[in-house]
Amino acid sequence: MQWNPWHGCRKYSEGCLHCYVYRTDAQYGRDAGCVVKTAEFDKPLRKKRDGSFLLVGDEPVYTCFSSDFFLEEADGWRPDAWRMIRSRSDLSFFIVTKRILRFAEAIPSDWGDGYENVTICCTVENRRRAAERLPYFLSLPILHKQIICEPLLERINLLPWLGPQIEQVLVGGESGPEARVCDYDWVLDLRAQCRERSVAFCFRQTGASFRKDGRVYAIERREQHRQATKANIDIK
Repeated sequence: MQWNPWHGCRKYSEGCLHCYVYRTDAQYGRDAGCVVKTAEFDKPLRKKRDGSFLLVGDEPVYTCFSSDFFLEEADGWRPDAWRMIRSRSDLSFFIVTKRILRFAEAIPSDWGDGYENVTICCTVENRRRAAERLPYFLSLPILHKQIICEPLLERINLLPWLGPQIEQVLVGGESGPEARVCDYDWVLDLRAQCRERSVAFCFRQTGASFRKDGRVYAIERREQHRQATKANIDIK
């Protein structure tokens, strides 16, 4: 399930260079740099004619995947979004951000140690961003933490930050016609690190430009998730 309370973003770091939101919006003549509140803003509270909620079930609610939940332009809307998240304690909200450094100034007053139904995923695409974001990420009061290395742009050593706080590491390459290379050795290295620290690992997608055994393969979009799954290297 997806919920995009606002749409549009500003490119923030190296991983944003070939952002899929920008690429998709450009196809329709839209400016992805224009941040707008969407028509589905109140989707978690919407009900069907029979009075039941529109969003139900055990699947995570992938939140704000066409923007960044902690984007400055959304500061005025976020308090209402938090209230909806708190009120739907029966749902699990999955939030991915590159702007983890804004976390403390963007949480509700009743956050405490965190909401049980919220997973915060900190994105790190290279060594620079891992060193910048992860020490702070580990210091934050969040009940469910994950690390996402997507797009994975180089070999990264996560060992200094892997431990019981981190529930899972997700890894993937970059999509799109201008995708930068993702090397399978980098993926396997992160997997080995997760195994060493007993952290779950998920190889989510190969990306469009995938190097294995020194050879670079162009992977079609529909095959990127399937090929990653076929590798069968996830650690539960």
